[in-house]
Amino acid sequence: MDLFVLETFLAVAEERSFSRAAARLHRTQPAVSQAIAKLESELGEVLFERSSRDGTLTDAGAVLRDYAAKLLNLRSEAESALTELRELHRGKLSLAANEYTCLYLLPLLDEYRRQNPRIKIAVRRELASRIPDDVLSHSVEIGIVSFRPEDPQVKSVVVYRDELQFVVAPGHPLAKREQVSIRELGTQNFIAHNVASPQRLKVVQAFKRHKTQLHMGVELPTIESIKRFVEMSNGVALVPGLTVQSEVENGSLIQIPIPELQLERKLRLIYRRQATLSHAARAFLEVVEAYAAKKGDPFCFQSERGI
Repeated sequence: MDLFVLETFLAVAEERSFSRAAARLHRTQPAVSQAIAKLESELGEVLFERSSRDGTLTDAGAVLRDYAAKLLNLRSEAESALTELRELHRGKLSLAANEYTCLYLLPLLDEYRRQNPRIKIAVRRELASRIPDDVLSHSVEIGIVSFRPEDPQVKSVVVYRDELQFVVAPGHPLAKREQVSIRELGTQNFIAHNVASPQRLKVVQAFKRHKTQLHMGVELPTIESIKRFVEMSNGVALVPGLTVQSEVENGSLIQIPIPELQLERKLRLIYRRQATLSHAARAFLEVVEAYAAKKGDPFCFQSERGI
């Protein structure tokens, strides 16, 4: 049933005149009459009393009038809802991140909320390895990962450059050193993350190249627990710099450079390459790009070519 034809029918019913309905709709009277005849033919019912000159409805016409009004009101509501989405007065931003990449998100989400306070934000915590699948399965629109996905259907944008940092407690014997070599770390007890990662493999390989034993005496499930355990003088750790900024600034952890171990880690926003992103998601990408331009390094916004 054509909504435009229903609009014509409702205009005749409300104006109680084919000519006044035509004037209201900026159409000719024959066009209005033709539209009503088409609707009556489609429904198999007479909608207006032909003997009446004031557009009196038949019983069938009276029933249809109520439903026509409801349908046209729904159309109006749908149009208003879509307008609100375009103008970011409603909507939802869905993201996936892990414990580490969530820290990158916080200042961006703060800026996004300032600009779009009515948009609901949902960040799903997920293992980094599963985030590309979440994006491809439409579970979330945007993911944040520290590796470049191999699937050509995934588009990636580098948004932050981080480095692995060696940290110790303030009372540790190495705390006052300006730098330390890998060979000096063979006797240290490392507090490690219990989830294997490409970054961890690079560390293991670096220690092997320097013929130095890597002792991972304790493995914990979160970066937060690793930091707290190091602060309690239970060992040392290698963690992303982003995760220890506040602790290094307040002195609860000491960061010491290792010249032979300078591992950069790039954070990326990823989304489906052929996706039509929601207005909320497109607005988020605009915030990320503007934030990078304003803050500069280590923030950035660089699209990577397809694989």
